[in-house]
Amino acid sequence: MRAVHRFTVRAHLPEPLSPLGKLATNLRWAWHPPTQDLFSAVDPQVWASVGADPLRLLSEVPAERLRQLAADEDFLARTRAVGDDLRRYLTVPRWYQQRQDEGAGLPASIAYFSMEFGLTEALPNYSGGLGVLAGDHLKSASDLGVPLIGVGLLYRSGYFRQGLSSEGWQVEHYPVIDPRGLPLEVLTDEDDRPVVVKVAMPAARTLHARVWKAQVGRVPLLLLDSDLPDNDDELRGTTDRLYGGDAEHKIRQQILAGVGGVRAVRAYCRLTGHPQPEVFHTNEGHAGFLGLERIRELQTDPGLNFDQATAAVRAGTVFTTHTPVPAGIDRFPVDLVRRYFDDGSQQPLLPGVPADRVLALGAEDNPGMFNMAHMGLRLAQRANGVSELHGEVIRKMFRNLWPGFGVEEVPIRSVTNGVHGPTWSARELGKLLGESEMDSGAGLRGMEPVSDSLLWELRCSLRQRLIDEVRRRLRVAWQQRGASDLELGWCDSVFDPEVLTIGFARRVPTYKRATLMLRDTDRLRELLLDSERPVQIVVAGKSHPADEGGKAMIQRIVRFADGADVRHRIVFLPDYDMSLARYLVSGCDVWLNNPVRPLEACGTSGMKAALNGVLNLSVRDGWWDEMYDGRNGWAIPTADGVSDPNRRDDLEAAALYELMSEHVAPMYYERNSDGVPGKWMSMVRHTLATLGPRVQASRMIREYVDGHYTPAAQSARAMFDDDFRGARELADYRSRLQAAWNRVRVGDTEMSVDHGTPLLGGQVTVRARVDLAGLDPSDVDVEVVVGRVDDNDVLHDFVTASMKPIGDDRYAAAVTLPHAGPAGYNVRVLPRHSLLSEPAELGKVVLAG
Repeated sequence: MRAVHRFTVRAHLPEPLSPLGKLATNLRWAWHPPTQDLFSAVDPQVWASVGADPLRLLSEVPAERLRQLAADEDFLARTRAVGDDLRRYLTVPRWYQQRQDEGAGLPASIAYFSMEFGLTEALPNYSGGLGVLAGDHLKSASDLGVPLIGVGLLYRSGYFRQGLSSEGWQVEHYPVIDPRGLPLEVLTDEDDRPVVVKVAMPAARTLHARVWKAQVGRVPLLLLDSDLPDNDDELRGTTDRLYGGDAEHKIRQQILAGVGGVRAVRAYCRLTGHPQPEVFHTNEGHAGFLGLERIRELQTDPGLNFDQATAAVRAGTVFTTHTPVPAGIDRFPVDLVRRYFDDGSQQPLLPGVPADRVLALGAEDNPGMFNMAHMGLRLAQRANGVSELHGEVIRKMFRNLWPGFGVEEVPIRSVTNGVHGPTWSARELGKLLGESEMDSGAGLRGMEPVSDSLLWELRCSLRQRLIDEVRRRLRVAWQQRGASDLELGWCDSVFDPEVLTIGFARRVPTYKRATLMLRDTDRLRELLLDSERPVQIVVAGKSHPADEGGKAMIQRIVRFADGADVRHRIVFLPDYDMSLARYLVSGCDVWLNNPVRPLEACGTSGMKAALNGVLNLSVRDGWWDEMYDGRNGWAIPTADGVSDPNRRDDLEAAALYELMSEHVAPMYYERNSDGVPGKWMSMVRHTLATLGPRVQASRMIREYVDGHYTPAAQSARAMFDDDFRGARELADYRSRLQAAWNRVRVGDTEMSVDHGTPLLGGQVTVRARVDLAGLDPSDVDVEVVVGRVDDNDVLHDFVTASMKPIGDDRYAAAVTLPHAGPAGYNVRVLPRHSLLSEPAELGKVVLAG
C-alpha cells in the first residue's frame, strides 16, 4: 500500500538536550569533528545506520536513550561545550572582519547564486563538481567570515540515485525528498507566515515558490521550492529534479533561480536585517536572469532607464563560467525566451524591461538562439574561468564578443578553484600533524617531526578503511543487480591492503574518458595481475540520464570488472556521492585523471586527493596544468596536434600504461629496510607541503574577495552614490560613443626610427592622423600597439603606449621595441572612462587599416 502523502515527524528532545537541535540544523557539523563525535555518542549504531545524519539520528534513536542522555551530566557538559564553540564560531570576528577594520572597502554583503550546492549527503541537492564547489565556496566563506548569502533551488527528487542492471547498464532512481526531514527551515515573515516568492509566467499564470533556509555555519543558503498547491501541476514541477526536463522546464528553473532568487534575497534581508548585497556572483550562467530582475528594480525605483540600470547592475556583478566548450553552454530558442519575457499578457515577467533588449543580451552567431553565457558576460563587469588554463581557453572561445582585441586582452580572468580542507582532508591526518579546523590541509606546518614510517602507517590505515568500504558497497551493488548473498563470498576478499590502489571517480561525460584505461585490456590485465607489482583500481561516477555515450562507458567498465580473473583487482562502485568521495580521496594512493585536454575546466577531485597525500597521475589539464611541478605526481603526456581521436586515445593510453608500469608502481614497491617506500613518501610529503595551501578554497575565496568582490563593490558604489550619478554618466557616455563610433577613423600612420635601424630595446616614434567624429579627446585613448608578427602579419606578444595629441588631429608616441625578429605595429582608438574596469570592457576598438 502506498501513502497518499509523505511527511516527516521530527523528534521531541528533552529540554536538557535542546541544544542538539540547533547543532543538527547548522551544517557546520558537516566539517566539525567534535560535533560529529557528539552525535555519534548519542547512539553509535544508529549514527552509522543513518549515514552520519544528525536529524535522522535524533528521529530514530530510542526515546529511552534520549531520556538517559538528558540525565547524563558528562554528556550534557559536552553538549554545552560544543554549543558554546558554535556560538563563538558564529560571532567572533574572523579574517573578513579584520580586513574591514583595516578599511579595505569590502562589500557589506555578497549574494552567490548556483543551481546546485553540495554541502553534505544529508542535503542531496547536488549532482557533481559544480555543486560541491559551490558548497565548498559557502563553507570557506563561513570560515573566513565573508558575509555571503547563497541562493539556489530545492529539488524534491534531488539528483538521481544510481544503480546497475544485471547487464551493467546505469539505472536511475529519483527518491522523494521531504524538506521537513532535511536540515532546513521555512523562511517566515513578521506574522510567522511562510515567505512566498511570485514570478509571472506566460498565459497570465504565476509561479509561487516557498523559501527554505539552510544555515551553513555563518552563511545562510536560500533554496526556492515550487512544490506548492497554489501552482498548477506543470509549474509545481519546476523544482522537481536537478538537470531534468526539456528546454521549457529548464528555462522555468533558471528564471525562478535568477528572478525569484533576487526576490528571495530581498525578502530575507528585509526580514532579518542582513545587509542587502552590494555584489551578485553567478556561479555559471544558469541564474543569469538575476541581472534582469535587478534592472527591473532600478527602473521601478529610482526610475533609471534601461541603459542606466544596466550600467549599475554590471558594476556589481561577477560571472564565473566553468564551461570550456560552446556545447556546454545553456542556450534557448529565441522564440521561447520572447514568450517568457513578452507574451502580451497583462502581467509580464519583468514590467518595463523591453524584451528586445533582453534578447540582445543573449545574442550569438545563430540568430535563432539565446546564449546564457553571453548574457552572463554582458551583464557582468568582472568574469573569470576556474583555472589558469581554463581562462586561456575561454578567452579564445568568447573572443568574438570583443572583436579587434587580442585574445590576451579579452576581459576574462582566472580564479583557480579550491576545495574545503576541513571537509575533504582525513581527520586522522589533521590529528597526526596537529592542525586546527582553520588550517586543515593548509601547508602542514607540523609535519617535520612526523616520521616517514608514521605517515606511511597512516596512509596504510586510510587505504584499509577504503578497502572495507569497497567490499561493503560492492556486495550491496551485486545484490541490487540480482545476485544471491550465497554467491557473493568473494566480495569479502576483493582488493589487497598491500597493493597500490588507484582511484578514478567523477562524472562520466565522454570527454573525461573513463574508459581510456580499457584501451588495451590485455595491457591493463597485466598491470592488475602483475605478480610482483600489481595495481588495483576503484572506479565510480554517474552519467547524465540523457548521455547514452557516458552510460555505455560505464557498462564497458562494469563488464570488464565483472570478469572472474580481475574482479578482485578492479571494481565499479555505483551511486557516487560525497560520502564515497571522502573514502576515495583519502584512501587511494594515486588519483587518476585523463580528460581530453583542454576540456577539463578545473577538476577539483584531484585537489581533494592531494590534501590527503594522494599523488596525482593526470593529464596536464585544469588545475594540474599550473600546479604540477614534477615532484607532486605524474603528468600523462598528451598527443597534442593529433586530430584523429582514436589515434590520440591510443597514444595517450599507451603513455598511461608506461607511466604506471615503469614509474608509478616501481616507486611504490621500492621499500627501505623498515618496509617504507622512501621515495614515494618523499613525494607524499612534498605534495602535502606544497599543494596543501594552494588547493584550499580559503585561498580561492580570498582571491575572489580581493580581485572581484571588493572591486565590484567599489564600482557599484561609484554607480549608486549621489542619486546614481555614475550610472547616469556612464550611460550618457555610452550613448554618445555609440552615436559617433562608426565614424571614428585612424588615417595615415608613420613610424620613424632612432639612428635609422630598429634595435631591440631601442625606441621608435609612431604618428597617426585620427578623426574622432566629434568625440572629445578625453573620451578615448589612442594607442600604438607594437609586437611580434606571424606569417599573416597578426600581432602577438605586443606592448601598448598611449599616444598624445600633437595638433591637427594628429597623435604621436615613442615606444620601446620589446622583441627581436619580425615585428609590426598598429594604431587603435579605445573608449576611455573612469567607470570602465578596463579598455576592452565595451568591446569597441577602431584600428588603422
